[in-house]
Amino acid sequence: MSLKVLTYLAVGISFALYIGIAFWSRAKDTGDFYIAGRGVSPLANGMATAADWMSAASFLSIAGLIAFLGYDGSVYLMGWTGGYVLLALLLAPYLRKFGKFTVPEFIGERYYSKTARVVAVICLIFISFTYVAGQMRGVGIVFSRFLEVPVTTGLVIGMTVVFIYAVLGGMKGITYTQVAQYCVLIFAYTVPAIFIAIQITGNPIPQLAFGSEIVGTGTALLDKLDDIVTSLGFKQYTSGSKSMIDVFCITLALMVGTAGLPHVIVRFFTVPKVRDARKSAGYALLFIAILYTTAPVVGAMARYNLINTIQPGEIGAVDGNLAIDDLPSWFETWQKTGLIGFEDKNGDGRIQYYNDDNAEFAAQAAEYGWQGNELTVDRDIMVLANPEIAGLPNWVIALVAAGAIAAALSTAAGLLLVISAAISHDLIKGIFVPDISEKKELLAGRIAAAFAIMIAGYLGFDPPGWVAQVVAFAFGLAAASLFPVILLGIFFKRVNKEGAIAGMLTGLVFTYGYIEYFKGLFLKWAGAPWGENVAEHWLFGISPEGIGAVGMCLNFIVAITVSHMTAPPPERIQYMVEQIRVPRHFD
Repeated sequence: MSLKVLTYLAVGISFALYIGIAFWSRAKDTGDFYIAGRGVSPLANGMATAADWMSAASFLSIAGLIAFLGYDGSVYLMGWTGGYVLLALLLAPYLRKFGKFTVPEFIGERYYSKTARVVAVICLIFISFTYVAGQMRGVGIVFSRFLEVPVTTGLVIGMTVVFIYAVLGGMKGITYTQVAQYCVLIFAYTVPAIFIAIQITGNPIPQLAFGSEIVGTGTALLDKLDDIVTSLGFKQYTSGSKSMIDVFCITLALMVGTAGLPHVIVRFFTVPKVRDARKSAGYALLFIAILYTTAPVVGAMARYNLINTIQPGEIGAVDGNLAIDDLPSWFETWQKTGLIGFEDKNGDGRIQYYNDDNAEFAAQAAEYGWQGNELTVDRDIMVLANPEIAGLPNWVIALVAAGAIAAALSTAAGLLLVISAAISHDLIKGIFVPDISEKKELLAGRIAAAFAIMIAGYLGFDPPGWVAQVVAFAFGLAAASLFPVILLGIFFKRVNKEGAIAGMLTGLVFTYGYIEYFKGLFLKWAGAPWGENVAEHWLFGISPEGIGAVGMCLNFIVAITVSHMTAPPPERIQYMVEQIRVPRHFD
């Protein structure tokens, strides 16, 4: 059976499963639509949380980042997984105990201000739409490659499926759909990893294969990778090049950003008891660890397979590089997507892949007759292309496609529901029409979800210029805007509404402005005024991916300073904060 037919079957069966679950668990009231009726078990909620959080970035990009960044990619692993420790200890149980539907509702109640609630909604929308752009783009890429349809068509199909189970089922439908999606994506991620680990090292456990020897060579995988990449002018795979302050800030921004993501936080509102929120976070961390301990191995094996394909012979030999006339079928099919390509700069009929930015290696490359790197690879294709490069069976490749779509759709649905709840519950009911009936509020939520899906589809089709790093930026925005006021709202009763509003706006404006200046439309309009070496102009050497840590510090400073310069919160608010922190042994 052909790859295309198998992919249609795998994706079609998974879509039928998701839609069936949505009809079975469709929302009957606002409690079902917003928080799944608070009836989700900790185990199911842990799986749903893992699927909600492990987006297309986790499934497609993290291994690709590690494949090309090597050791530097570890900051994403440390930051994204470490955030769940913060979430489990500092936020989840207390927010569940507070008992509201949404993060902006908590902020509005805690800071006794409709303005604070509106500002929180603005922050949430910035974070969520920034995040969802990458998910929808990932759906389009998978459809474009494996189902051989235009990216636009793929986006429409993905939007339709999300529309059915998000609008119909709400949080209840999304939760149980995400349980199924977790099973699909984790199976799709680990099966090819096991196959390739056996193929390269003979060890069936990917995590152990990372330190094993390559079959028939007596050389460890990482040692071999170090040798290959350095002989092509790249930095050593197992060494880092980022500055310590940038590594620290990126890791911190990703950690606190994880704990401040509204679509992740809302998952802990769906469990019956406070203790279940803590259990859910523990289960989620376990389920996430399965993928995140596999990702470094997948990245290393993908880089190894890619280089061996392009550089099958001796480096520098006349016939050492891949001949253009001998392009493998996987290369030609991916080339049609525009995500991999080459330019024969020296006209020798072969593809040279090396680091032509390395001045020391340039002289040696010139001796080989090379005139610049000729291969371009989008790092986001590495997980999808790796099974094809390794020559795995078509059913494995089709499974990977279904897993990638599951990862993208699971997170997209969670984000879109958060946006929907912010509009229908926090703005319409909370601000503009407080006496709206439950039936009309449910209808408003579904309409808001439909509009959010259409906007998400547009962002996927025509994403911002920095969408390749969109997830890190979304985490930075969450770290700089929502996390400080949530944490202060739980543990520091002296912070008032003026401080919270000023802190959120400061963190959001500073962080978004910094990202936009170095990565966004400014560069398209005016060009970079600093020339090619952008890093020299970063504040304290901190990249846009890590600037959320600085935004978070500014938020804390401004919120606490303004609070002490203005009147303290009312006594009832201070008492409420104290009650949130009082343990209840019967929970």
